[in-house]
Amino acid sequence: MACDYALSILFATGDRNVIVATKTGKLQIFDIAAGRLLEEIRAHEGEAWTVAMSPDLRGIASGGADKSVKFWQFELVVDKAVEEEDEDGQMRGHGGKRMSLTHTKTLQLEEDVLCVRFSPDQRLIAVSLLDSTVKIFFADTLKFFLSLYGHKFPVLCMDISYDSTTIITGGADRNIKIWGLDFGDCHRSIFAHEDSILGLQFVSKTHLFFSCGKDGKLKQWDADNFENITTLSGHHGQVWTLAVSEDGKYVSTAGHDRSIRLWERTQEPLVLEDERKTQRETEADQALALGEDRVMPGIKAGEETSLPGRKTVETERAAERIMEAVEVHKKVSQQLAEYREKIDLHQQSGRNASEAPAAPQLHPLMVAYDTTDPDRYLLKVLRQVKSSEVEEALLVLPFHYVGSLLSLLDQLLEKGWETELVMRILLFLVRLHHGPLSNTPSLLPILNRLQGVARKRVDQVRDHIGFNLAGLQYLHRELEEREAVQLFADASDRVKQKRKQRRNKDKAKQRAILTL
Repeated sequence: MACDYALSILFATGDRNVIVATKTGKLQIFDIAAGRLLEEIRAHEGEAWTVAMSPDLRGIASGGADKSVKFWQFELVVDKAVEEEDEDGQMRGHGGKRMSLTHTKTLQLEEDVLCVRFSPDQRLIAVSLLDSTVKIFFADTLKFFLSLYGHKFPVLCMDISYDSTTIITGGADRNIKIWGLDFGDCHRSIFAHEDSILGLQFVSKTHLFFSCGKDGKLKQWDADNFENITTLSGHHGQVWTLAVSEDGKYVSTAGHDRSIRLWERTQEPLVLEDERKTQRETEADQALALGEDRVMPGIKAGEETSLPGRKTVETERAAERIMEAVEVHKKVSQQLAEYREKIDLHQQSGRNASEAPAAPQLHPLMVAYDTTDPDRYLLKVLRQVKSSEVEEALLVLPFHYVGSLLSLLDQLLEKGWETELVMRILLFLVRLHHGPLSNTPSLLPILNRLQGVARKRVDQVRDHIGFNLAGLQYLHRELEEREAVQLFADASDRVKQKRKQRRNKDKAKQRAILTL
């Protein structure tokens, strides 16, 4: 069926018609059996990027570059184009029925709309915008409910779980974020693909989901345990979209290699640790085949200070903990800053102490680490990473986390906490990302400030270590002198004892002679 440049497509209720959203902003309705275009509707002024079916199957929602989401209702209209052959053999129209769309309401927004999804309970509608945010509205009244911030680049795909409690988002920043729909909190941010993520979909009646991206891979994830279950490679180019069957037994993907691939779930047991090991071995083999070294600038291959050759499960988990700690620190610091502002306003207004705003609730992870200070929490997370795995864990961090971590390391250096560990991390990150850091204007003030603070703290640590070394050397000399004195005293006692024994023997001989 010939159509305009298609951007999104879905089956209408009954599976007899298909609706196509086009680059010209039109919604085209096709009859599948007849293979003909039934109607063209001018829906948006710019590109119509997305269409989504409402859970009650009575209508759809479309979003486009005209910064609007439009809601449409299915209806039956008279189709005068339908003709049948009468008894005389002539073709005459009899006015049959066909499906059409009626515009019901419009949600106007500030940015271009890239993706729209309804929650299965039809209570909410999620809209991803060009400004990298996802906004949640009530589906019936279109009142604003939540705004999801966190992606560095626009969200290109998303999906909502069957129980309407979890939403997953993925975009050009190569991250998948798992959010709660109750309060809009980010449960986990996962660096999922090596390029932009183009497709996300939950498996029906589960919290398992699939993702695909421009790196040519299809991956399965667990949204409860935040784990990558399996990675499937088959396409020879970018994977643009995916679809999961209702029973979850099949997944179909389509990509740039002009192929549609069907994946079937097998009955073979899947051991996650074996999958991780196989994935790491594959990455190591690819790096070896391409001649890629993991040696850092200034470190020669083969030296004792060079990095391990392969990633391990521990290093990946350590990187995830560091990213999670950065996110928690950012969130808690913002809450504490807002709380202090409220306290200052309360004190300036002269109100009673009983009316003071309540302190924000501690984050569960900070409670688990037994601390109320976000800086202490971050430091404990960094300290828990094994010394041999620090550099390898930092290699996995996305660059936008590096910028946030540098500002937090600046705060730790200002307080003089764990200077050696902080300086080790700081120097590694600067050497690893020297080019991007020096070309990012927003990070230059942080780097200049770090240069002065780091030199000051290193001098303090050097003086402290030098004082301790001098003290240890003094104690060492004292111990040596004491040992020498003790050895001299012991030798003197042994000589005295031998002389006494000799005198006793001489006296015994004299007595024996006198007796004879």
